[in-house]
Amino acid sequence: MSTLLETVGNAVCWGVVVAVWVAGAFYNAARSPRRRTRRQGSPLLIAAALACAGLAAAGQGLWRDADVRALWVQILGLVVLVASTGFTLWARFSLGTMWSWDPVVRDHHQLRTDGPYAVTRHPIYTGLIGMLLGTTLLSGIGKWVVLVPAAVIVLELKIRVEERLMLATFPEEYPRYRRQVPQLVPGLFAGRRHHAVGSEPRPS
Repeated sequence: MSTLLETVGNAVCWGVVVAVWVAGAFYNAARSPRRRTRRQGSPLLIAAALACAGLAAAGQGLWRDADVRALWVQILGLVVLVASTGFTLWARFSLGTMWSWDPVVRDHHQLRTDGPYAVTRHPIYTGLIGMLLGTTLLSGIGKWVVLVPAAVIVLELKIRVEERLMLATFPEEYPRYRRQVPQLVPGLFAGRRHHAVGSEPRPS
């Protein structure tokens, strides 16, 4: 039962996300504007991703003894995985053709602050981290426990690049948006966000 739950849950959720990402990439390539006004990327991100992947692979053997196969842990993991999958897809569809594999600003780029982007500034990353957490719980915690912190490290590096680009592109709107909405964790610094929303107009 636990093995079936793990296999089906991970396969369906991650399979749907991968399918949507691939289809979206082809759709964007065909429909979105080809001219790009600003683009930023860094080899550091690739190096960090490879290093974290190696760390996660090496850690599987070290943490295997910490496996927790309790059914309630797996059910909790499945709930987190399904909810995070839905949030990830919501964020991806909300971004539409503005989405890109790497940090980029297209002609007539708009700053999104509604929908999932009113929950966190980087809802796709929030969803993916939640999916990894759900997979870790669903798979028994042990051998996959390194995945979540490794993913957070890589995504934080990517976020730094993206936010520099957003600040350069939207020098007035993005600082206000950044004060109002948490980076990755929904509800974090909610009091500060409420104060900011009450004192400043919401960016459009």
